[in-house]
Amino acid sequence: MKNIYVTQPSMPPLEEFTAYLKDIWESKWLTNNGKFHQELESALAGYLGVKYISLFSNGTLALITALQTLRITGEVITTPFSFVATTHSLWWNGIKPVFVDIGNEYFNIDPKKIEAVITPHTTAIMPVHVYGNPCDMQAIEKIADTYGLRVIYDAAHAFGVTVKGNSVMNMGDLSVLSFHATKVFTTIEGGAIISHDENTKKRIDFLKNFGFADEVTVVAPGINAKMNEIQAAFGLLQLKTVDEAIAKRQKIAQTYREQLGNCPGIRCLWDIKQVRHNYAYFPVLIDSEMYGSTRDEIYEDLKKHHIFCRRYFYPLISNFPTYSGLDSAAVENLPVATQVAGKVLCLPIYPDLELESVEKIARLILTLQK
Repeated sequence: MKNIYVTQPSMPPLEEFTAYLKDIWESKWLTNNGKFHQELESALAGYLGVKYISLFSNGTLALITALQTLRITGEVITTPFSFVATTHSLWWNGIKPVFVDIGNEYFNIDPKKIEAVITPHTTAIMPVHVYGNPCDMQAIEKIADTYGLRVIYDAAHAFGVTVKGNSVMNMGDLSVLSFHATKVFTTIEGGAIISHDENTKKRIDFLKNFGFADEVTVVAPGINAKMNEIQAAFGLLQLKTVDEAIAKRQKIAQTYREQLGNCPGIRCLWDIKQVRHNYAYFPVLIDSEMYGSTRDEIYEDLKKHHIFCRRYFYPLISNFPTYSGLDSAAVENLPVATQVAGKVLCLPIYPDLELESVEKIARLILTLQK
């Protein structure tokens, strides 16, 4: 039986990609703001409905650079329920992460718990749009305005997501995207920072290219985080079909909900009104008492049937040795995140996953119920 993984990238037609590669071979321009890089920045700004976008070789370097761009120091309030790159970017900048618990509905940072951890050392908030479901941005930014804090959104999951027709990327001081192979839109590896004014974009672009302003002028201690032409070409092809890919993901999500939505012990997340979702993930929560098996038992049983789900996000970032000694990492401070991390299971979802396979996965989960 063929393995089914939690995600799989959509591949463009090979002959179309080959045509781009031929152009790159002929020009011998592999990196440093080449033609395809410029085309992709322009195309993505238009698609996402944002003013300024700066492409990066990966999302982690984009996060690290976003913090450098705003000269963030001291303490930053963030979530323990994310991929480790969120907090690693703080650590690499010498910033102390301060964890705040998440809400129980969509697992984003709980704004009601932010003010209690603000100190004179707090300089910013770094929320995550978990699974692409938007944070309570109005509440977060009201707090930030009150206390004079910057807001950098980790929008790694939120490509193309809008609220009332407006891109979530237009909120906060900066938003950071990931274009990793597991994402809705991919450049193989890659990422981007969304900014809102020309001067900030210039600073970002200096920082991602060693700080060079011109051939002989270095204006900042930058890093090498540029996206190359092969990545950019792949992204241009991905962008042609991303709406079709999201539509397929939506059908898969609908099928899962139809099959599992009424199953005792299984909780699905439902769409938020006035939000255009991208269906990047399909998480379910397993209540072992109601379902009869634990999340981990289901996870292992599905692997026996060649179905490889992921426990995103388990363990919590706050449980890893680098961060577990922080006061804010204490389990008693993070009851909801701790509970969700022990129950969540992300089911396979990607454009080429056939609905027949989705129904099979759902039926199998139902038969595993005890």
